[in-house]
Amino acid sequence: MNTGTAELPAPPDFRNTPTIDQVGAEELARRFQRRSIKKEAKVQGLKMALNMIDLTTLEGMDTAGKVRQMCYKARHLHDALPDLPTVAAVCVYPTFVRDAKRALEGSPIKVASVATAFPSGHSREDLREDEVRFAVAEGADEVDMVINRGRFLKGDYNAVYDEVARTKAACGNARLKVILETGELGTLDRVRRASDIAMYAGADFIKTSTGKISPA
Repeated sequence: MNTGTAELPAPPDFRNTPTIDQVGAEELARRFQRRSIKKEAKVQGLKMALNMIDLTTLEGMDTAGKVRQMCYKARHLHDALPDLPTVAAVCVYPTFVRDAKRALEGSPIKVASVATAFPSGHSREDLREDEVRFAVAEGADEVDMVINRGRFLKGDYNAVYDEVARTKAACGNARLKVILETGELGTLDRVRRASDIAMYAGADFIKTSTGKISPA
């Protein structure tokens, strides 16, 4: 079976990922928080952020009706303010992708689906890939996967690399977004290492959190 890793360059030794100056990074963040931003730049920044946001419903009590309601909200957010851009996507569980796809037909809004045993990431590789392929077959434009934090924190970095690469292959033409769940990684060095792994393995986009833990 093609795992999707053959076309990728050999991964580096992720144990040697450059370290992060935690104190310096925190000071830089404080400087940004104190910085005064001109109104025009702030408006443009907020518009850009809106255009990158996923409206999400990922609850155990989700129904097709709730998904359609979320899609309606996504399509009509800018009715009162027509200059606002649309959100990037509506994100749902794989079983609701088809409902979302129908509800968003004719709009530029994408349908994203979580997969790979969201939010824990604990599942057999073949089951993770089957879930991805199912979501794509149902019409998902984007797939949000979660890395297996247990493997990562154990130092099994190449296994995490392989799971991202295999997921990317299973996505076909769909975009792959990799959720790191940074609230469970603990340090900026680990966040940097997980980010490097995801990028080397073919991630199109990196996300910080599932939204299911605190702090995110």
